Amino acid sequence: MSYQEKKSLVSLISNIIIFAVYYMNVLQRYHENIFSTEELFKFWAGAILLLMPVLIFTKLIINFIFIIVNRIVTNQVAPKFSDELDKLIDLRATVHFGWVFMLGYLLSMGALVIGMTPLIMFNILLCSAILGGIAIDVTQLYFYRKGI
Repeated sequence: MSYQEKKSLVSLISNIIIFAVYYMNVLQRYHENIFSTEELFKFWAGAILLLMPVLIFTKLIINFIFIIVNRIVTNQVAPKFSDELDKLIDLRATVHFGWVFMLGYLLSMGALVIGMTPLIMFNILLCSAILGGIAIDVTQLYFYRKGI
């Protein structure tokens, strides 16, 4: 398995675990409180805004640990450059993220239009953000494995 495949796999697993733990925490805090409509919007907006720094910080730590462990176990150095294949795969992965997140955004707005609660809208937005991140990792893993 190449370095890029291992990195994508670690990223995929960490995305799923981080989001699951974070989402369970948010749901637990949600069920512990009773919110007015304004507080509900504040709560979910804060949860979505806090998710991004949490993901970034934890993924930086996980990537750092991955580089160290990979170096110790395989004696393989992380590539210092990216070639055209890496850039093409990253571009395709970014496009897939955009499509997944945009679909989630449209579904969340559609949920409000048909009369569903803001809770459903924010849950769809959160899930589309993480599914977009998963789409990036799966796309990278697929194309590195396939070799385009």
